[in-house]
Amino acid sequence: MPSLNISGLFNKKTVLVVCALIVAALCGATIISIKPIPDDLLTYISVTKKNTYLDRYGKRLNVTYDNQWNIYDFVKIHEIPEFLQNAFIISEDKRFYTHGGVDWLARLGAVRQNIIAGEVVRGASTISEQVVRMLHPRPRSFWSRWLEGFEALLLEKKFSKVEILEFYLNQVPYKARRRGIAQAASYYFDRDISTLNKKEMLALAVLVRSPKWLDPQRQVSKLDKSINYLIRRLNIDSAKAAEISKQELVLHQAGIEYNLSHFIGYAQSRLNPDMLDSGLIHTTIDLELQLKAQKILDNRLERLKKFHVTNGALLIVDHETNEIISWVVGYAGKKDKQFNKIDAVTAQRQPGSALKPLLYANAIRKGWTAATMLDDSPLEESVGLGMHTYHNYSRDHYGLISLREALGNSLNIPAVKAIQYIGPNEFLSFLYDLGIESLSGHPNVYGDGLALGNGELTLFELVQAYTVLARMGDFKPLSFIEGEHLRNESHRVLSEDIASLIADIISDPGAREKEFGWDSILNLPYQTAVKTGTSSDYRDAWALGFNDRYTVGIWVGNLDYSGMNEVTGSSGPAVALRSIFNELNRNREVRPIYFSKNLVKQRVCIETGLAASADCEPRDEWFIPGTGPDGMAALAQEV
Repeated sequence: MPSLNISGLFNKKTVLVVCALIVAALCGATIISIKPIPDDLLTYISVTKKNTYLDRYGKRLNVTYDNQWNIYDFVKIHEIPEFLQNAFIISEDKRFYTHGGVDWLARLGAVRQNIIAGEVVRGASTISEQVVRMLHPRPRSFWSRWLEGFEALLLEKKFSKVEILEFYLNQVPYKARRRGIAQAASYYFDRDISTLNKKEMLALAVLVRSPKWLDPQRQVSKLDKSINYLIRRLNIDSAKAAEISKQELVLHQAGIEYNLSHFIGYAQSRLNPDMLDSGLIHTTIDLELQLKAQKILDNRLERLKKFHVTNGALLIVDHETNEIISWVVGYAGKKDKQFNKIDAVTAQRQPGSALKPLLYANAIRKGWTAATMLDDSPLEESVGLGMHTYHNYSRDHYGLISLREALGNSLNIPAVKAIQYIGPNEFLSFLYDLGIESLSGHPNVYGDGLALGNGELTLFELVQAYTVLARMGDFKPLSFIEGEHLRNESHRVLSEDIASLIADIISDPGAREKEFGWDSILNLPYQTAVKTGTSSDYRDAWALGFNDRYTVGIWVGNLDYSGMNEVTGSSGPAVALRSIFNELNRNREVRPIYFSKNLVKQRVCIETGLAASADCEPRDEWFIPGTGPDGMAALAQEV
């Protein structure tokens, strides 16, 4: 009698039990994970709100939606040319009318091709599965594909093929956040779908697979190849196929591409609900200027690319009203998607010497004058557990030097003396009054290094602070919505006299000649107050300026915090700053920067800052009444 193999039966039984448990777990997980199909597709997407953003002259900037659906350019199925419908079906799902939601033949074929290629070279999603993916976005994975198949079956039980195809053709995503064939036809061809030739219709059908890889403006040969492949799959004779192939793609010839997505995002996050509900938002942006400013910044970044400069930002404000009229974010070289999403206008960066005009304004408010003499000798001080040696950028030292020349030449050691005179705590409080809130650390965190820009702030904040100097000491929040400046209250932060003195110093070519030369890029044709800044290790380069009407700020660097190849504020963004002011001054009468009538001019000795005498070489200097040289020592007090 043969013996019974108990262990073998037990092993088989165990395997069957395990398999049953796995199947049960898979079924349970599938049932739990499947999302319900809406009862009405059009009702499901009708919650979309549309906001149209206009520039200050009524030109359309952008259209945003509070989700991804297209309900404003929806085309009924009977209005869509039959040729266009068939082109999509042949391109995307040739058995659309015969399967129940999942094309198993296509899936098996895709699996076979992917195994042979050793990578994913082909998908097999039906139109119904693609609709499910729109309704229920998930990460791309095998599990997601598994669920999409079951949900596609449910979709087809609830809706007809015509309803599914109509929804798909109106919601299929294209480049630049366009959805549906109507928006795509407008974007690529600037026409209605009913006016497209057959080749243009085929282009819409193939572009959905890879809008970037098949870009009609840049990848013409690749797009033609894909269109011709689709033509061969059409059920038409060779003569008609040849005729379609010869047709021309009449593309929309857009002007300079502009990107206002960061500005729109900023505005969207700060608008009140009532304004968003209105649907039409009038901004302060000047679109014509925006295009010119973007071109100037992009050209400068392209030239700086060889010095490892990738990112830049530019902000222009009409400081008469403090309205933002241009908000530009620029890129050079290969655009990294990770950093493209960052708005460099509101990114926190180290300002370097760009804070010095504000520092000296605070020092003058506390008692110094433009003639105060500062010691620009080598300086070494204890920092933490070690010693730190301060240097000027050029490594030169000038001994006793006036505040005017210390600021004009952007000398570091006198700036350290200035913050020691004021105190980091008082300077931080002053910066906060100017609208700079990013510097939220304790004063001890920054120490004397705050004078040299060791904290982080944004271009937005720095430009807003410079408008205080341009507005003669009056602080007013920057506005981006038409009429908002009328509601924004202003208050005085500095006296007219101090703001005038600082503006006079940083617009004085003679005050900066020692470090920048007599022919500096910062010396503009019309009076313009200019200051640059460069952070440590060349991570940031800044150029800021204002004239009688406009305040401009530019930052260049790398958003990944890598250093540039010795690019400074003068060698980098200052060139673009000069071009921007040339553009702003075109076709208008440029006036001198406002100068306080209270200031008085007196002669002082160049070497001492004291009242001029027959024994010294004199120069003229402006003083706030009551602060002029009276024979007392003008040397800054040592702290």
